[in-house]
Amino acid sequence: MIKRIGMLTSGGDCQALNATMRGVVKGLSNSVDELEVYGFDDGYKGLIYGKYRMLTSKDFSGILTQGGTILGTSRQPFKMMRVPDENGLDKVEAMKQTYYKLCLDCLVILGGNGTQKTANLLREEGLNIIHLPKTIDNDIYGTDMTFGFQSAVNIATNAIDCIHTTASSHGRVFIVEIMGHKVGSLTLHAGVAGGADIILIPEIPYDIKKVTEAIQKRAKAGKRFTILAVAEGAISKEDAELPKKKYKEKLEARAKKYPSVSYEIADQIFQEIGSEVRVTVPGHTQRGGEPCPYDRVLSTRIGAGAAQAIVDGAYGVMIGVVNGKIKRIPLEECAGKLKMVSPKDQLVLAAKQIGISFGD
Repeated sequence: MIKRIGMLTSGGDCQALNATMRGVVKGLSNSVDELEVYGFDDGYKGLIYGKYRMLTSKDFSGILTQGGTILGTSRQPFKMMRVPDENGLDKVEAMKQTYYKLCLDCLVILGGNGTQKTANLLREEGLNIIHLPKTIDNDIYGTDMTFGFQSAVNIATNAIDCIHTTASSHGRVFIVEIMGHKVGSLTLHAGVAGGADIILIPEIPYDIKKVTEAIQKRAKAGKRFTILAVAEGAISKEDAELPKKKYKEKLEARAKKYPSVSYEIADQIFQEIGSEVRVTVPGHTQRGGEPCPYDRVLSTRIGAGAAQAIVDGAYGVMIGVVNGKIKRIPLEECAGKLKMVSPKDQLVLAAKQIGISFGD
């Protein structure tokens, strides 16, 4: 039995993309008589413009611990997929033609929410698709865990750990800004793991007065410093009540004065109580470096699960984790949905029980 599969990595990079592709290929190599693997360069762009190369087992050797992606990646917004390019090219039709030209049995797509929506679009167009959930945000609906998340938690936690020593030495308020525009899972987990005193995430709008009260409470208790873990998408209660258009206008105005929400919060804290505040932004370091052991294991399991789905001819699915087990989730059930942090999440409640403030 011969299998021809295509693979691409789309959207922002993260740890364990290579480990996951390795799992798929190794799983198939031990299950089929002959395997052809075509890797598309720079995500959907390679599929659209026919930029690909045949990969061999050597390409997947030694990449278990390698960060980034050997295929390259790019962002191709889902909302633009039905819009012709500057030369009038129909992108969806071009992707289908590339798929059929190579006589693929399946296209394996590694990516986050936007990537998944395009994967589902291609499924609707009749292609055999398998999606593998990648994101440091852990915000993909239908799976308990995404690969890249735990590695990013480790890096963000280390950033908070490192801030502790300088914060305590100087007796300052420090803000560590963690990635996450819409979902605060990464900030929540890193904040708890790093011992942050205040955690601000998009799902729980904050009151700046509640934030300053928490800082002052620590000071009165003899604490020399306070550390805030702030998601880049953190939002105040006032802003959360604004219509989307008004909020967008406010964000545009804020960008002219502050680099990000953390700097605005720092200024507000200073104006309210006069505390000296410093901001640290780990930024894209959270996406970089080698995958942690947890992600290597998870990626191997997801990759092997994808290989078995291909052997079984089970397409149109995401390979996810549900209650600790690898499951096939139909793309039509999860595409386009975000997995948010509930204000009643057990970790949120546990954090509040030990005295962490969410500014609410």
